[in-house]
Amino acid sequence: MIKSVATILAGTLLTATACTPAYRNPDLPVEKRVSDLVSRMTDEEKIGQLLCPLGWPMYEKLSDSTVTVSEAYREFIDKQHGGMLWATFRADPWTRKTLETGLNPRLSARAYNELQRYAIEHSRLGIPVILAEEAPHGHMAIGTTVFPTSIGMASTWDVEAVEQTGRTIAAELRAQGGHIGYGPVIDIAREPRWSRVEETYGEDVFLTSEMASAMVRGTSPLHNGWDRGVISTLKHFVAYGIPEGGHNGNPSQVGERELRENFLPAFESAIRSGALSVMTSYNAIDGVPSTANERLLRGILREEWGFGGFVVSDLESITGLCECHHVAADRREAAELALRAGVDVDLGANCYPLLKESLADGRISRDELDEAVAAVLRIKFQLGLFDHPYIDESLADTQVRTPKHVALARRLADESVILLENRGILPLKEGMRIALVGPNADNTYNQLGDYTAPQDPDRIVTMREGLEARFPGCVEYVKGCAVRDESFDEIARAVAAARRADVVVAVVGGSSARDFRTKYIDTGAAVADSESVSDMEAGEGFDRSTLDLLGLQNRLLEALEATGKPLVVVYIEGRPLDKDWAREHADALLTLWYPGQEGGHALADVLSGDFNPAGRLPISVPRSVGQLPVYYNRHFPLGHDYVECPSSPLYEFGYGLSYTTFEYSDLTIEKRGDSCAEVSFTISNTGDRAGDEVPQLYVTDEVASTVRPVKQLRAFTRVSIPAGESRRVSFPLDEKAFALWDNRMQRVVEPGEFLISVGASSEDIRLQGKLTL
Repeated sequence: MIKSVATILAGTLLTATACTPAYRNPDLPVEKRVSDLVSRMTDEEKIGQLLCPLGWPMYEKLSDSTVTVSEAYREFIDKQHGGMLWATFRADPWTRKTLETGLNPRLSARAYNELQRYAIEHSRLGIPVILAEEAPHGHMAIGTTVFPTSIGMASTWDVEAVEQTGRTIAAELRAQGGHIGYGPVIDIAREPRWSRVEETYGEDVFLTSEMASAMVRGTSPLHNGWDRGVISTLKHFVAYGIPEGGHNGNPSQVGERELRENFLPAFESAIRSGALSVMTSYNAIDGVPSTANERLLRGILREEWGFGGFVVSDLESITGLCECHHVAADRREAAELALRAGVDVDLGANCYPLLKESLADGRISRDELDEAVAAVLRIKFQLGLFDHPYIDESLADTQVRTPKHVALARRLADESVILLENRGILPLKEGMRIALVGPNADNTYNQLGDYTAPQDPDRIVTMREGLEARFPGCVEYVKGCAVRDESFDEIARAVAAARRADVVVAVVGGSSARDFRTKYIDTGAAVADSESVSDMEAGEGFDRSTLDLLGLQNRLLEALEATGKPLVVVYIEGRPLDKDWAREHADALLTLWYPGQEGGHALADVLSGDFNPAGRLPISVPRSVGQLPVYYNRHFPLGHDYVECPSSPLYEFGYGLSYTTFEYSDLTIEKRGDSCAEVSFTISNTGDRAGDEVPQLYVTDEVASTVRPVKQLRAFTRVSIPAGESRRVSFPLDEKAFALWDNRMQRVVEPGEFLISVGASSEDIRLQGKLTL
């Protein structure tokens, strides 16, 4: 019998379908595809999926339009069966990638396609690679949008703007081939001597949770689609921002109740919002390094919270188990400890290659290995990398650093400016002659912060450029001094300029700008050097013993003040530096933290009055390092003053001024069920210009079974109110606002009275009332 052509074709298709591995079938559920692929892999191929080495050596730039894979990458794929890269497009002095030797967005997209093509075509099973990139305040790559660092984002107290920022970062990452963004950093920063304060959202668990959740909602593929979203890697798990002595990576002294109430909630909130990756921290808690802490990584993260993503070590933190913490004899034992604890990916790839020996010796089980491999492959399938591995390179031209993205960076920079003092000098009057001085007045990189790639100077607006554009013909600039280098002395020139001016704007502070003279350890942290003339005094590895201005900056300020001209002092900084002198002597005082690429416009917008400042402090500014730690939600009993100074901070959490005034009135507190409430009040703009206000609600549990904070932020918003108008604000409070971990380590809401305080900062309380639950 002769078969029809249709029958023959149908039979051929059925045969082809039957021969297609299940993991290649896009119609099957992800879990079936993962299981099928794992079952086909050799032990070496499985281990390769857990390796994440440095990515920037994996390509070779042949010209401004041509890039190819490097020999190092061929070896990674051919011999190690690698599955993940970190910071492929990163450029900075540590990577030795410059504007000339690094990749622009279009070439990054081309490099990604080349890397992906080689991986798929040269691996036995055609497994694609996944790229992780640094992205705490913008993708750390050439040509991208640079937003304010996280401490600046938190100063906006604008959840919606931060979510937009996350969406923007995700779009720029995906357009270049990135799939995982390292960030947000959600460490609670109670130690300002620590070098990484700028990367955090400040000292408070609630503000950090809200900011982290907003950023993750903006980036997460669960909210934006798997073809557009980016996997957020939360850093650093956990309690990394309170190291002993302020030394980066030192032990953190914290009990379980404090851990659960102030350090874990931000991670849980971000995971509930869609985060699918968590990075371990370098520190140890109660003698157990975080990278080997099974109680944290399996017990709390996976079993209690149901986390379904993957855990990655911080760079070489697995090696640190033997070389720093001394809880493992060698790198092989360190790898075993990390894998058993629940670490899926070895960032740096220095230890997990040794797991082959551990598997052969029975020191780890194949089930433990398969669990980690499945966690990585699951993400690859969900992102569609097996079905659509390549990207349209032209998108990098239209989706990276767009005018809309630049406008958002300016909005965040404007909103992050905090006015600390104003004795009537601001806003500046039109036509005033301005003497602009200081080491950070015209310094591109000092305003960008750590984890920033080199950028075209024409795309970064310095303080000088911003003020000259807004006040044309009125600005005379003199640097005056450097941040740290005492051999650079232009103070006399600065004083002369001040005498010719109507007002002096002095831009001082610090810097996290890396340079090619700075030394770096293997993890990328800078090596602090007291003899260095680099400006860098903050950023990873640059811990401080004081918070003083360095170099000749104090001399500069004193000399300027002695001229008798009105003095506006502006801090560009990564941590809350000492402001005692400025508070007493300056006519106005502001901080912009590290405001990003639009910082100069933001300063001009605020000094001119074009933008009414409403930034609020996300971290307390201490009077002295002798007070440390100093944070608003300390536990009872109330502290007493020192012999030398009050125990209160110089500027409290939540503080910030405006060019207008606001009044609070008509507080109502309504109970909603057994453990919920709604708090409402009216805010009136009593000044003569429109402005934003940031009302904050704090809860005090007056009698409890465990010692409670004197107050705890439980709600906030940023609201715009025209001059002479009022707005009614309502805050719903659920049981989380009143819950505690009791003396049996159970999370409960205890009956009793709660003090509800509403105001403009943690100390500027305008309204209070009681709620009985």
